[in-house]
Amino acid sequence: MPEKPMNSQSSEENVSQCASACALPSHVDLSSGEFPVQRTDEEWRERLTDLQYNVARKQGTERAFANPYHDNKKTGLYRCIGCDVPLFSSTDKFDSGTGWPSFTQPIDERTLGEHRDTSYGMVRTEVHCAVCGSHQGHVFNDGPKPTGLRYCINSASLKFEEAESVEEIKDLVKAWYEEGGDGSKR
Repeated sequence: MPEKPMNSQSSEENVSQCASACALPSHVDLSSGEFPVQRTDEEWRERLTDLQYNVARKQGTERAFANPYHDNKKTGLYRCIGCDVPLFSSTDKFDSGTGWPSFTQPIDERTLGEHRDTSYGMVRTEVHCAVCGSHQGHVFNDGPKPTGLRYCINSASLKFEEAESVEEIKDLVKAWYEEGGDGSKR
């Protein structure tokens, strides 16, 4: 049985509510069917390590229990390795016992896409960054309350930004939305 989220917070501190109240940055048009952030294969290889490239761009996976965030209990924000979009909060992270970081929900459902994955003789739901297309992992319906979901995510697809508090996580998320998603005011 999965444990409840490591940093379970009251509803007034919900980071997802903070993000869903924000409009997406103007350059993040998710209605076109194309990923707003596009890079050449060469640009991806320059930006990512070999492992990150294999996982994020080639839908690979990393070894269970041998990745940096599976046991991370620090407070903070998990961003997409490909484009820095805020994807998950430590407030929604829990120990699933699988050896990969697991979350009950994304920060903003709009920025996490899903795709049916039939690889390896299984039928699963793959999740990827809706902004740049980087593979994150899979979502399963065997997670704890309140969502019942388990987003099983590769550390290689994430960049962790430590925060002092839940309020600081919210501030980091708001800044991404307000700054146009790329760190510069638009």
